[in-house]
Amino acid sequence: MLRRVLSCGVGLVLLMPPAGSSAQPARRGVDLGALDRAADPCTDFYQFACGGWLARNPIPGDQSMWGRFNELDDRNNAILQGILTKAATPSAARTPIEQKIGDFYATCMDEPAIEKLGLSPLDTDLARIDAMKSLRDLPGVIAALHRAGVPALFDVQAEQDFKDTTRVIAMIDQGGLGLPDRDYYVNDDTKSIELRDSYQKHVAAMLRLAGGRERASAQDSGAIAKFETALAQASLDVVTRRDPNALYHKMTVDELQALSPSFDWKAYFAALGTPPFGDLNVIAPDFVKQIEMLAKNTPLATWKTYLRWHTVRSQAAYLSSPFVKERFAFYGTTLTGAREQRPREKRCASLVDDQLGEALGQKYVEETFGTEGKQRMLTMVEGLVRALDRDIRELPWMSEATRTQALAKLAAIRNKIGYPDTWRDYSALSIVRGDHLGNVQRSQAFETRRQLAKIGQPVDRLEWEMSPPTVNAYYHPLKNDINFPAGILQPPFFTREADEAINYGAIGAVIGHELTHGFDDQGRQFAADGTLKDWWTPDDGKEFERRAECFVQQYGDYAAVDELKLNGKLTLGENVADAGGLRIALMALQDLMRQMPGATLDGFTPEQRLFIGWGQMWCTNTRPELMRVLAQTDPHSPGKYRVNGVMVNTPEFARAFACQPTAPMVKAADKVCRVW
Repeated sequence: MLRRVLSCGVGLVLLMPPAGSSAQPARRGVDLGALDRAADPCTDFYQFACGGWLARNPIPGDQSMWGRFNELDDRNNAILQGILTKAATPSAARTPIEQKIGDFYATCMDEPAIEKLGLSPLDTDLARIDAMKSLRDLPGVIAALHRAGVPALFDVQAEQDFKDTTRVIAMIDQGGLGLPDRDYYVNDDTKSIELRDSYQKHVAAMLRLAGGRERASAQDSGAIAKFETALAQASLDVVTRRDPNALYHKMTVDELQALSPSFDWKAYFAALGTPPFGDLNVIAPDFVKQIEMLAKNTPLATWKTYLRWHTVRSQAAYLSSPFVKERFAFYGTTLTGAREQRPREKRCASLVDDQLGEALGQKYVEETFGTEGKQRMLTMVEGLVRALDRDIRELPWMSEATRTQALAKLAAIRNKIGYPDTWRDYSALSIVRGDHLGNVQRSQAFETRRQLAKIGQPVDRLEWEMSPPTVNAYYHPLKNDINFPAGILQPPFFTREADEAINYGAIGAVIGHELTHGFDDQGRQFAADGTLKDWWTPDDGKEFERRAECFVQQYGDYAAVDELKLNGKLTLGENVADAGGLRIALMALQDLMRQMPGATLDGFTPEQRLFIGWGQMWCTNTRPELMRVLAQTDPHSPGKYRVNGVMVNTPEFARAFACQPTAPMVKAADKVCRVW
């Protein structure tokens, strides 16, 4: 139910890896086996850096993509399984944390017990829906479903006030869809129409499993599709949602009530258990108005059908195998192209990380990271910050007034590395061995209460939004901080034994990427204290937009799959961050080499190794089904374009590999896209 609106991450969509993980060998230099020596780096650098890896790493049957992020996630998952298997054995010596994560995992792994229960774990939730007598009951039912993690109708959050980041306020956002994005409901291309048809068949099949008759289930799936289409038509599109000003509509609860008088918002908040509050941010007012239209024009029976569907849909993964298989058939195979389910032990380890991330994360950090890794990363961050500081000072297109503000914002960025300074307290959460869905729902309710309790409280700037084992990183514009979980600070992205050029090309450029997010098309709209505020002179703002448009046009010409191209506006922030991140990583490496000159290694100069380090981080094979989803919903470009798209805008790359001016990987100087 709770999701972040503005955080900017570096990673790909991670779909869990297959069984048979293996340890990553320590490597000092370039991964020579990943190279394609037959490819010309000046013609297709991605193929040169990754061709060998791509050929040897077909997508496993239980995956929709397979890349270096997935490799690392596979190894992390194996570590988590080892921790959980040990913790699952009952013992008087287990700590309270070990009891919770161990019993959660053991219960998830007990397939025979789950099979016997069938749909019965949802009896209470479904009975609550069936008992509705009128729409006056809707706020209480929606609140109960939200507490259990059912994302029905809309989303509620607790987030910093965009215009006063010392305050945490409530937010109401759009939601309630079963397909990945609004465009799946409104686009009229052949693929979208086919997918909507498959979705309706899936809905009908799931309703039949939940006790519906065949004809009635088919009719109900049509009603659900119509209902969700109405929600989609009133939803903001993914590009509009990149503009924070389009997401800020502060109003009182009475003003919210006026947008949809038929839905008792005060009753909803009371049933949900929020602290008292007077104002909130309504991210999409037109969406709330659409709720009013649906309340007026939709029969109670359709509301019940819609809520029943989303209850079963969101909880299906925790039920017996018919529900799990039907869910996977659509969301795993039809939507993203996976051929088979992940092994259960993988799914259960990931679920514990998702629900009890900082409990499991404590044990993960003990085994993988420690204080030494944290200190080394902080040193690298300091070098990257110095490089970006110099880059900002030397920008020829920025006025001194804006430059002063930019430098102040950079100096204010907080660095959070590895894991929290204070671990989350799970003592109030009850994990019951043998109650799988109950454990999930209690964990969801625990997190909902924890989040909503922040409303009206001071901002906790030390809080993390990713668990320590996560293979990703993010920048938070409202807190103005960068966050690097221990999970990504492992080989091949960061290797203690590795040559510095490789580390700077991989994790160094990732650090630079997250720092640059503070100054991309979205991040630049927030000041040093995180407040949504225009600190740019009008001329500098126009120059930024002109330079950013170069990226929009470049990436918008790249083909994603079949006839579908990338959305240059959707991916703008990530593309700007990729280009800026690699540039300042190169600057930081050159600063380091002035103190300790780098030598040729594996036949490559330090600069060449840095570029190869970046290229090999993004080696990825992706199924066309998932590529289509990502092109429409993901702000990150595919791996190939995260490499080649950056290199053509990096003159230092052309010099490092002695590329001719006419080579495909070289742009004329006046065509190079550059902001930072």
